[in-house]
Amino acid sequence: MPRKVCVVVTARPSYSRIKSALTAISGHPDLELQLVVGGSALLHNYGNVSQDMKDDGFDIAARVYMVVEGENLITTAKTTGVALVELATLLDTLKPDVVVTVADRYETLATAIAASYMNIPVAHVQGGEVTGSIDEKVRHAVTKLSNLHFVSTDRAAERVIRMGEDPDTVFVTGCPSIDLATAVLKRPQLDFDPFTQYGGVGATFPLSDGYLVVLQHPVTTEYEKAWEQVSETLWAVHESGLPAFWFWPNVDAGSDGTSKGIRVFRETEPSSRIHFYRNMRSEDFLRLIFNTRCVVGNSSVGIRECAFLGVPVVNIGSRQAGRERGSNVIDVGHDRTSIQTAIHRQSEHGRYPPSHLYGDGTAGQRIAELLACRELTFEKRLTY
Repeated sequence: MPRKVCVVVTARPSYSRIKSALTAISGHPDLELQLVVGGSALLHNYGNVSQDMKDDGFDIAARVYMVVEGENLITTAKTTGVALVELATLLDTLKPDVVVTVADRYETLATAIAASYMNIPVAHVQGGEVTGSIDEKVRHAVTKLSNLHFVSTDRAAERVIRMGEDPDTVFVTGCPSIDLATAVLKRPQLDFDPFTQYGGVGATFPLSDGYLVVLQHPVTTEYEKAWEQVSETLWAVHESGLPAFWFWPNVDAGSDGTSKGIRVFRETEPSSRIHFYRNMRSEDFLRLIFNTRCVVGNSSVGIRECAFLGVPVVNIGSRQAGRERGSNVIDVGHDRTSIQTAIHRQSEHGRYPPSHLYGDGTAGQRIAELLACRELTFEKRLTY
């Protein structure tokens, strides 16, 4: 009988972080994929990533609606509780052999708690990393709830082992998002029109003279400053002289402030050459950033995929503090002058040497093979 692997995807970035593993799991003769989609991955305001999954050929076993509207600390906690209740019911129905949970979002914690209390083994992707915010606490908590650890770097593996996990359960697979970047490098040209293919709102502009890509999410431990922080970035980008593609923030505490800041700026500065998107298919998004002059903001894509692709990055604020990074990143605070100076420096620098810090493009296949492993030491970790 194939081993039933339940993978829970709850947000736009989580899909790109696990997509290659989903492909490898679904194609493995000894595995049966149970894809569960929930959270903001089902919501139009955040790109409705579930449609991308369907377009990519994945069958969705179940959908879980769990997001409590408000985008503040209270609704984050309540969403985690709703997710825990709904996922417990769902896991009882699906009866998987192992549950895979991704990264460090609050829905990830709910997934790990539900599976652990139901004596279902948990495999955690991207544990052992440091970022310094509530995400880090969640990530480490999920590590302690997990039976298997598929980490991205050697340092992350060392950290998980120092937390007391059995070294035989910790595997350096690399990050599955690098698998997508590897595939994009085979055809990196921007062979589509972002304006006509994805719509969005805001100015249109020629791409021949270069452009920026901006992704700025609220920092949950600084959520009350979200409007102020995004405003500094908006003005820096506007005054840089380069047009920009700007992507909507994740559904986190403070995202309402980030969104309002964007909307106010868009209304008061109609001459700004910024085009806004909710979402874009993973491969197209990677082609967009491969051909950009610079990526700006605080998304982990600047730390992971951009390091591999050699794309210059201006990383703003504390959201990625402590995370391993390549030479392609300049760190600045939430100050428009500093941001603008860094944008000019990076946009003039050109491409950096590629870094394999977060993997070599084979993570998804490695994860699938490990999940299918029938060796005794693995079986001991899959039983209680």
